[in-house]
Amino acid sequence: MIIRPAGPVSAEVPFRPGQPHWWPSPGPAPSPFTPPPSAPGPLQNSVRVWLDPNERPGLYDRLLERRIVMAHGHLDDEAATRLCAQLLTLDAEGDGPIRFELQNLGADLTAAITVMGVLDVVGVPVEARAAGRMSGAALGVLAVCSRRRAYPNAVFAMSEPTVEFGGTLTAVAAREEQTRGMLDSLYFRLAETTGREVDELRADARARRVLTAAEAERYGLLTGQIKRR
Repeated sequence: MIIRPAGPVSAEVPFRPGQPHWWPSPGPAPSPFTPPPSAPGPLQNSVRVWLDPNERPGLYDRLLERRIVMAHGHLDDEAATRLCAQLLTLDAEGDGPIRFELQNLGADLTAAITVMGVLDVVGVPVEARAAGRMSGAALGVLAVCSRRRAYPNAVFAMSEPTVEFGGTLTAVAAREEQTRGMLDSLYFRLAETTGREVDELRADARARRVLTAAEAERYGLLTGQIKRR
């Protein structure tokens, strides 16, 4: 007869009548599972997952903890996805306003339309602060924000967004129609913000008009300026 104890043993032990039961010493207890060094630890803040891995996480963590989102350089579809995630996360985590820093910002048309759509549904006030040169479709991102101010060095370059695509004639025609619809959305939103006619905005964009911060305020693109100390 073979007796199997409830706990783990190293081997099966025969039962010997008339003798006390003898059990072998159990082996060393297995060490608790520990993840490999490369496994990510728990996130201290839900916004960390949306940080650009090429940037300095410590700096951006501190900005996001203060409800500051920064967009700089060229806004493409990948950057727009990350930016939207940051805005939506801050919107879900609190009721305080979000400070949106826009620095030397240009944008693809599709990326700008994506961010504009998210800004439209964010439930907290978003204050945009523009610095450096803002151009093209990025002006639509600025226009959607409820409060729009600029640093003294900011300039605003109006221009027609350009889109390149290829494929069959059917695909090109479909993309052209889609692009035309996005352009109309951009100009209609700029017109709503500035109080100007769409035709005037198109003409200024085709003429590549450049505005200083003071001119942009008079144009209706800004609600104010950040004064020098």
